[in-house]
Amino acid sequence: MSFWTRRKAIDTAAGDAAHQLKKTLSWYHLVALGVGAIVGTGIYTLTGVGAGLAGPGVILSFLIAGAVCACAALCYAELSTMIPASGSAYTYSYVAMGEPVAWFVGWSLILEYTLVCAAVAVGWSAHAQGLFRLAGFPEFLLAGPHAGGLVNLPAVIISFAVAGLLALGTKESATVNMVLVAIKILALAAFVVLTLPVFDASHFTPFMPNGFAATAGPDGVKVGVMAAASLIFFAFYGFDAVSTAAEETKNPKRDLTIGIVGSMLVCTLIYMVVAAVAIGASRAEVFSKSEAPLVFILETLKYPRMAQVVALAAVVALPTVILAFMYGQSRIFFVMARDGLLPAGLAKVNAKTGTPVLMTLLTGALSAVLSGLLSLKDIAELANAGTLAAFIAVGLSVIILRVRDPGRVRVFSTPIWQVVAPGAILGCLYLFSSLPAKTQTYFLYAHGIGFAVYFLYGVRKSALARA
Repeated sequence: MSFWTRRKAIDTAAGDAAHQLKKTLSWYHLVALGVGAIVGTGIYTLTGVGAGLAGPGVILSFLIAGAVCACAALCYAELSTMIPASGSAYTYSYVAMGEPVAWFVGWSLILEYTLVCAAVAVGWSAHAQGLFRLAGFPEFLLAGPHAGGLVNLPAVIISFAVAGLLALGTKESATVNMVLVAIKILALAAFVVLTLPVFDASHFTPFMPNGFAATAGPDGVKVGVMAAASLIFFAFYGFDAVSTAAEETKNPKRDLTIGIVGSMLVCTLIYMVVAAVAIGASRAEVFSKSEAPLVFILETLKYPRMAQVVALAAVVALPTVILAFMYGQSRIFFVMARDGLLPAGLAKVNAKTGTPVLMTLLTGALSAVLSGLLSLKDIAELANAGTLAAFIAVGLSVIILRVRDPGRVRVFSTPIWQVVAPGAILGCLYLFSSLPAKTQTYFLYAHGIGFAVYFLYGVRKSALARA
């Protein structure tokens, strides 16, 4: 069998019993995992960055990014219930399109999840630095080289802390996640209640000061509603981390649909409301300069204590995003190793915790290095490139499997799949084209390295090659 035509069979996608994960999760764990992944740095931090690119039009940016993600989420819901195996878009691509495409998608997911963990660790650090200053940490340990420091030590610490929690066990970390998600939602609700009384509609004029399309400004940086959407896209994904839990879900046919679709609906509503009241309370060009815009807005409104509460809630709750994506990353590594595309020793599941401890700790180490040295914007944009590639693959997988295997039972069917799946693909392609040229170039370099790894190792060592 040529490596170009190697494909997994749907019924054996979960692997053998010796290399399967414990089934410990219910639908409410999955919704909390999705909300924990989606509501985080995007709303607490990137709201300001997006407003700097699009002005009040950042509301449209949220809407566009959310619509593209909604199409992708519906495709994920169909595939995850039809193929309830770990691996997310990587596994779906392996079944639908074969090994080389699956490797490309898996490498994109590794890029996405590792960078998301790093980006959120940087966002968490921006909210936690006051506490570290009180503890006596010097300034050069509170920022990476891009900001004149040596290393962003708080970001490094939180990366390793979350990895340690995940290594203890899936159910234990999911329970902690549910509590932290509740804290995060309550803090955002308090922000909305405090800013609504000072809502000023004049802050929405001009609505699109930099236009709609992504165009290069005087400094070469792309601005406009679509430029912000290509960045804010980072704020919406996270539901795909839910699909990586398929193998550990007690009732995947029911619970995965609830987890993926439910978390997207809840989070879209939260984002639109919080972004609107933020702009109504403070002009976009003012709060866009802050790394912690919601805290900044409350401080300018003379709510110093509530600003501290929101900052503290972010410090406590932003690690839920790192937890969700680090969970997903370790599972992608795990299933690729189980398939032989990475060294098989990485697929070892700890007998006591039922988790891939080695892969979890390796993911934490990668996140710590990146978050300690790079800026939030650069990390988020490169993470988006990897995610867009994975979402395109999921849309293609739905179309291919609908044509090739129309009679297979689909517990959840993507509504109007002839429109939704192509909509996800075209929307992601347009968002990718709106990313900075530098990000697109780095993405190609990263995948050049990825394909070198595949042809030097995976093409000969994969389970299908040995079979």
